[in-house]
Amino acid sequence: MQTQLIVGEVLKPQGIRGELKIRPFTDSAEDFRAFRRVFLDGEEYKVLSVRIGDGAVFLGLRGVPDRNAAELLRGKQVVVPRADAPQPEEGRYYIVDLLGSRVVTDGGEEIGTLVDVRQAATDVYTVERNGKEILFPAAKGVVLAVDAENKVLTVSGSRFAEVAVLP
Repeated sequence: MQTQLIVGEVLKPQGIRGELKIRPFTDSAEDFRAFRRVFLDGEEYKVLSVRIGDGAVFLGLRGVPDRNAAELLRGKQVVVPRADAPQPEEGRYYIVDLLGSRVVTDGGEEIGTLVDVRQAATDVYTVERNGKEILFPAAKGVVLAVDAENKVLTVSGSRFAEVAVLP
């Protein structure tokens, strides 16, 4: 199990005081209020302030005193130790815990390995099979069961056939 979680990406500096505009990868931007420290490029920063607005998170960090310092962090991933992150609600999972899972149908057919999850209104899963990618939305009725501990994702064979984008 991963000990670090990527929770966002630095989009740009915000203002002249070193604040960073972050695109959150969490279910709720409010999760950032719980973080006391974050890591950017392996360096630890203490969180001084958190503001939320327009679907973004604005972080003030110790060691980032001005716009020039903030500009150097543009495009960096925001990482937190798993122990600092809130536990997902029942039936919810961290994406990192699903990656590498076997994807099988309810009829037992092996589809492939989950290699990516793109966040959208309905998440889009990417499965690799024989070097080719299959995309499918995690729409209602497609994903039937998730066993994150054993890394198995069960999908409805019929619904999968309807919505999957095959190579």
